[in-house]
Amino acid sequence: MRLVGPNGEQVGIVAIGDALRLAQEADLDLVEVAPDARPPVAKLMDYGKWKYENAQKAREARRNQSHTVIKEMKLRPKIDPHDYETKKGHVVRFLKAGDKVKITIMFRGREQSRPELGFRLLQRLAADVEELGYVESAPKQDGRNMIMVMAPHRGGQPQQRRRAEPAAATASEAAVQPPEQASA
Repeated sequence: MRLVGPNGEQVGIVAIGDALRLAQEADLDLVEVAPDARPPVAKLMDYGKWKYENAQKAREARRNQSHTVIKEMKLRPKIDPHDYETKKGHVVRFLKAGDKVKITIMFRGREQSRPELGFRLLQRLAADVEELGYVESAPKQDGRNMIMVMAPHRGGQPQQRRRAEPAAATASEAAVQPPEQASA
């Protein structure tokens, strides 16, 4: 078998018995890493330490991944202007928080024969909040409902605003300080 040392160096092609003896002398494990290769490849390593480090990496990856939250907003085609503004405010709040928004228009009775009303309403809402998010899936009819999904822009507004606030704070602090301290 081809043997790789604990630091990644090539030991060479050795017999299995010799490889096991080298592993025992170094107080390490002999791990077969490529059984299908000709000759098979094995490595001297601390297998428990390797498993622990991989578990730590996986835990860190799970901690850093973002969880996508989809909020839902339901509308009707004959919505009053004030109600529309309230619902639009909710959509704006969700997009600012970084959540996706599923907007559903529910049709009842004769409203089902006029799906263009719902389509126009969804287009109007998308145009009203286009600076915060984009249409991820276009409006489509699904039985009695019409559905559209909006997502926040990547690297959205809240992060840019956070970067701008400290710069504004330092500029205002410099303006408050007397001139002799500002030059020092």
